Amino acid sequence: MPAKDGFRPAWWLPGGHLQTLYPTLFRPRRLPPLTRERLELDDGDFLDLDWTQEQDGPLVLLLHGLEGTRHSHYVTGFTGALTRSGLQCVQLYFRGCSGEPNRLPRSYHSGETGDLQTVLDHMSRRYPQRDIYAAGVSLGGNVLLKWLGENPQQQQLKRAVAVSVPFDLDNAARKLERGLSRIYQGYLLRKLRRSLRNKARRMELPIDTTHLSRLSSFRRFDDEVTAPLHGFEGVDDYYRKSSSRDFVAKIETPTLIIHALDDPFMTPEALPSKTGPGVILEVYPSGGHVGFVSGNLPFRPRYWLDQRIPAFFTPPESR
Repeated sequence: MPAKDGFRPAWWLPGGHLQTLYPTLFRPRRLPPLTRERLELDDGDFLDLDWTQEQDGPLVLLLHGLEGTRHSHYVTGFTGALTRSGLQCVQLYFRGCSGEPNRLPRSYHSGETGDLQTVLDHMSRRYPQRDIYAAGVSLGGNVLLKWLGENPQQQQLKRAVAVSVPFDLDNAARKLERGLSRIYQGYLLRKLRRSLRNKARRMELPIDTTHLSRLSSFRRFDDEVTAPLHGFEGVDDYYRKSSSRDFVAKIETPTLIIHALDDPFMTPEALPSKTGPGVILEVYPSGGHVGFVSGNLPFRPRYWLDQRIPAFFTPPESR
């Protein structure tokens, strides 16, 4: 259910597409000072983290969406908003997303929770006395919810937020093949193909990369690239095992899920039918995909997520 002071979309940005596209195209990107850290992994690969300025209090781990970067509008927005609220942020870049291709043929995918566990272990060792929160967006939200459902008794994360999650990957793939949603599919697939070509120039991959342009849908890309590179039997096996939808019912950690029914990346049927005891599910009629732009004056937007997420991470008793 929506919060009492919940989201009200800007009247001048009606519908899921405008809500999605406006911040992507027009939001200024301003990042606070960041310190890069590289984690060397046991399999010979690496993960990069960006830390905001050291300060006391909880740490917030941020998980980006598909092909997200430090310049994604939600990364800059959330980092700035959380920092202004007195929280220190740590941005996890999935393998190959920090500006440098990763070292192995495999990269990242919607159900990869092992790297998240590695980063949480690292943060817990470094700051054993500090609370850790996490916020995941889109693919990153799916990873976060799946991990929380896999580990219902965990104590590493005290609170979590997930925004615009593709709970059912098959549903999302089919939705992105239809209507105006094909715009987003085309944009993201171009980025994925470009990243794969860059990697193929550096190393030999166990897949055919000579005809990537024919992989014109997520189902085809995931069947011929994502699944074989990450040990799945095919696209359906990947989608079934990696979707977070059924894991949400097992979550006990206090977790806020924010979703819009007009999200152009999936249909409302993707929403989980059951939620765990720790879950607050806020579903709004509008908001698009990681949009949630409010404001009464045209071109004077208010980014509602920048208020809602810090408010959940700084409840009244902790202020």
